[in-house]
Amino acid sequence: MFDVTRYATAAQSIVDAGRFLYSQGWSPATSSNYSARIDDQHVAITVSGKHKGQLGAGDVMVVDLQGRPVQSETRSSAETLLHTVLYELWPEVGAVLHTHSVNATVLSRVIAPADALELEGYELQKAFSGVDTHESKLIIPVFDNTQDIPDLARRTQEWFRDHPNQPGYLIRGHGLYTWGRTMADCLRHVEAFEFLFACELETMRVCR
Repeated sequence: MFDVTRYATAAQSIVDAGRFLYSQGWSPATSSNYSARIDDQHVAITVSGKHKGQLGAGDVMVVDLQGRPVQSETRSSAETLLHTVLYELWPEVGAVLHTHSVNATVLSRVIAPADALELEGYELQKAFSGVDTHESKLIIPVFDNTQDIPDLARRTQEWFRDHPNQPGYLIRGHGLYTWGRTMADCLRHVEAFEFLFACELETMRVCR
């Protein structure tokens, strides 16, 4: 059983995040999915197929860390396991956001297969938790898109078990996943990624 008050707080943070991300054009229409930890066994997550700029409390459900609905007849995103593996891997993670911005989608398509996006030398890298210098390197893996979510969840978990300090990943032609200790941290990561993705795409354009 989960704490209803904690669920309500998590659900409201998801609703608020959805309105902000939609307003920025990073979660158009019914794309994207968001979650927030309730406790060590339960996660609040968006219901499948809901417009992210128009979320209400009834559009957020509860799943366990195996992705199974808890006290709900509604259906969560098909990508729920991509959220829950992160909560299992890192107990300190309190929120996960998956967005579908133009920048993230396009950049993920132009990176060569088997390559990762490497971000280095940007002052805004310090927006990510644990990074205190622009001289660090952020490695953002790009996983090929697939409808086999259990397999993708396994592969992402394996990669991040070996690379624990990287704050996100891209799915090719699909979008961004990032996380944080709190929803505020997670939203800050999305904003930082969007700025950095835009810089990378502009650099590619002017350096042709």
